Order: sequence, then structure tokens, then C-alpha cells
Amino acid sequence: MNLPKLAAKAATSPFYRWVLSKGLNTMVPFNGPHKFKVHDIGKHHLEIHLPYRKKNLNHLKGIHACAMATLAEVSSGFLLIGILDPKRYRLILQRLEMDYHYQAKTAVKARFEVDPSFLEKEVVEPLKREGKIMLPATIKIFDTEDNHVATGIAHWQIKSWEKVKTKV
Repeated sequence: MNLPKLAAKAATSPFYRWVLSKGLNTMVPFNGPHKFKVHDIGKHHLEIHLPYRKKNLNHLKGIHACAMATLAEVSSGFLLIGILDPKRYRLILQRLEMDYHYQAKTAVKARFEVDPSFLEKEVVEPLKREGKIMLPATIKIFDTEDNHVATGIAHWQIKSWEKVKTKV
């Protein structure tokens, strides 16, 4: 699957956003029960929704903390994989930090954006020189009433496949 090409089509087509959502929920089996839905996508931003449904709830009938953590990981990783060439670079989560600010009693959405100049200066150029970088990605999560319910920081290790010792 050519992710950048599919993402470009999804930016203007509800059908391709549906295709991207289906792929997101089936390519990684762990994501399936969450039923993530790609809502908005562009070259440097991504918004994914997590529905308010039984499999995403905790014992208090709020969105489960781990479901929101997965949402933060998926939204940042998915966009970064779409921007960086997955044939040249391996992207792996090193650490995930979450701060929960407000109990989510409705569906939630995560929005991740990366500035193109930051990407060039802090990711692309260092990768050319060093072959490996650590990138902290901040993801904000909001409920349907725009309450800021959580903030995640996904620490991504991005490495040239030439520097990877354990192959897939």
C-alpha cells in the first residue's frame, strides 16, 4: 500500500478517508476493537476520532485511559509514517507519556500536526547526518464539546533501515 498516495486522496475524499480508517483498524489487529475513524488528513496534520462505545469505556463509563493512549500513538505514528518514507526509515515507539485533564464522557478526537520547517530541520536533516533520531510528538485529545481531555507525548525513534540491527 502506498500510504502517502492514499493519504493525499483521503484529504479530499470521504471514500478514501473510509478506506484509510478501515486499513488503520485492520493492519494493526490491536486497533480493530477501537474503530478509529480518520476525520481530517493533510500532508502535515491528522485528526482521528475514537467513538464512545462499550469497548472503549472504563468502569465509570468514560473513555478508557488506554484507549486514549492508543489514539495518541496511532495519530502521531500514522502521520509520521505517511510523511517519512517507510522504505528508508523505521519508526518505533520508545516511550508514551499521557496526562489526563478531564474525564471523557463522549467520543474523543486526537489532532497531531507537524510544522514542515520543523520537520526538515529536526527530522530530515539530522537523519541524513546521524541515521537515527528521537522525536517527541505532542498530541492533544478533545471530547465532542472541545474539552481538552488529555495530552500525549509519543517519543518516536526514527532510524535509517541501514542502521537497524534487528531486521523485520
